[in-house]
Amino acid sequence: MIKINVLLSEDQIAQEFLAVLARHELPEKFFYWFPLSVRAWINLCSDGAYRNFVRSHSVLQNHAEDLVSMLPTGPLEVISLGSGQGTKDFLILEQLRKLGRTPYYRPVDSSQGLLELACLSAQDQKFDCHGLKADLSNSAHLNALKATSDDLPRLIMMLGNTLGAFDPLSMPSQLAALMRPQDFLLLDGELFSQTETLTGYDNPINRQFAFGPLSSVGLSEPRDGMLNFSTDRDDRQPGLYRIRKHFKVARDLTIML
Repeated sequence: MIKINVLLSEDQIAQEFLAVLARHELPEKFFYWFPLSVRAWINLCSDGAYRNFVRSHSVLQNHAEDLVSMLPTGPLEVISLGSGQGTKDFLILEQLRKLGRTPYYRPVDSSQGLLELACLSAQDQKFDCHGLKADLSNSAHLNALKATSDDLPRLIMMLGNTLGAFDPLSMPSQLAALMRPQDFLLLDGELFSQTETLTGYDNPINRQFAFGPLSSVGLSEPRDGMLNFSTDRDDRQPGLYRIRKHFKVARDLTIML
């Protein structure tokens, strides 16, 4: 039996979805919520043509031993923020076990479907696991992750460019607030490229995933409109760039929910 604590209920996320849809917005967490979206994400990560996942997975695979060698000996709590199905997390967990460490896996995600997959995989691989269903954009949910000074050392991870899904000016300070002197932080981000970043998102296999939430409410391309990707500079701080997804409707639409 898997163990998952819930801070973000399915009813709450459903109400939020209706509210943001009325504002013509779609925050990142909804791209992993619907069953169709979960399936599309798993298919995307399983396809070697999805370069963004391959890049992140390869970096961790090649450097997991070096990363783990920097961590203290003994038991360690491994908290994965935005864990998804946990595929990349297990590269670190397996290396910890290989070196005789005892990891306690704590995946955190807003997607019930993906979180269950992470916990089931941990169970199959005999890792101690306790998931948390939470919204990382909710400061109260993040605060629930704070530990006391007497708790085990922690490795807090945010992998797969998950950091890019949040405000780059506020999320680092929120992560810093979770850290204690005995904790470690592992971030995996993407350096913007004028030629490669957009093509990593605007391609047929990723478009299928990105359209998942709209497919789930009955929309399709090109009948109802087109999904467009673009990049622009975030002028609040030098060196920051955004990837924007925008659905341009082709006709008047009524969505029944």
